[in-house]
Amino acid sequence: MRLIPGDPALVILSEGDASFTQQELQALRVELGTDRPIVIQYVDWVSGLVQGDLGESYWRRGIPVWDLLGDRIPRTLQLAVMAILIAVLFAVPLGIVSAIKPDSPVDYFCRIIALIGISIPTFFAGTLVVLVLSRGFNWLPPLGYEELWVDPWSNIRQMFLPALALGFYDMAFIARVTRSSMMEIIREDYMRTARSKGLAERIVLVRHGLKNAVLPILTISGWQFGRLFGGTVIIESIFRVPGIGTLLIETVFQRDFPTIQAIIIVIAVSIVIINLLVDLLYGWMDPRIRYA
Repeated sequence: MRLIPGDPALVILSEGDASFTQQELQALRVELGTDRPIVIQYVDWVSGLVQGDLGESYWRRGIPVWDLLGDRIPRTLQLAVMAILIAVLFAVPLGIVSAIKPDSPVDYFCRIIALIGISIPTFFAGTLVVLVLSRGFNWLPPLGYEELWVDPWSNIRQMFLPALALGFYDMAFIARVTRSSMMEIIREDYMRTARSKGLAERIVLVRHGLKNAVLPILTISGWQFGRLFGGTVIIESIFRVPGIGTLLIETVFQRDFPTIQAIIIVIAVSIVIINLLVDLLYGWMDPRIRYA
């Protein structure tokens, strides 16, 4: 960000074509601390980060960055959770049906849906949803934003479409992984043994097949869930969801370096935590890989 042309002090003073003097510009640089060498600024920022202090916003002077992120992180987290839930709920059945009926019309339909989902970028899917609903059906989700704990029904209606657009790619990817994993499991000897015992096909597929095929699905779902935090930047801007993605876009234009750095740190830490939780789930779901 420091290599991109633009001076935070100049952006602040130029708001609304306001006039200012060179002395005012220099005084604001001193106030923000951007007059110091980049190395000194970085050392100060890291020392504050170690103590849990992310600094204060340049654009909203006097407001700690933590206060800006406090309300927005839960909104982005809700959007990401809804997106991955929608993706898994649709992808796993599609992958299973496609695996048990290979080269059938159902299989070809599922594979076409997966191919379309992988081919369409997230930002295009979001734009397409808005255009189709507004032009074709003359309908858009409720304007504004309602917190989940204030008006749950309005919140779900507002978040469903961005979650669907965000999870469409993940749904396609997880469906392909589910199909490949289930096709390998179906050929195993223990699957034939389970059928020979007279178990119902549904029990064989769910209790013996899906249970053993779940590790690759869990791996890719965890990776996709971490990736969703990056995808929310575009989707939140399209659907005007006031999360950290929208805040990131705003602060990039404002050259608000402390807020940008804090958002990147939050996203990075979230991805690390998600990967750790996925690794811990391995041992819970498959006793063979436990250390003890």
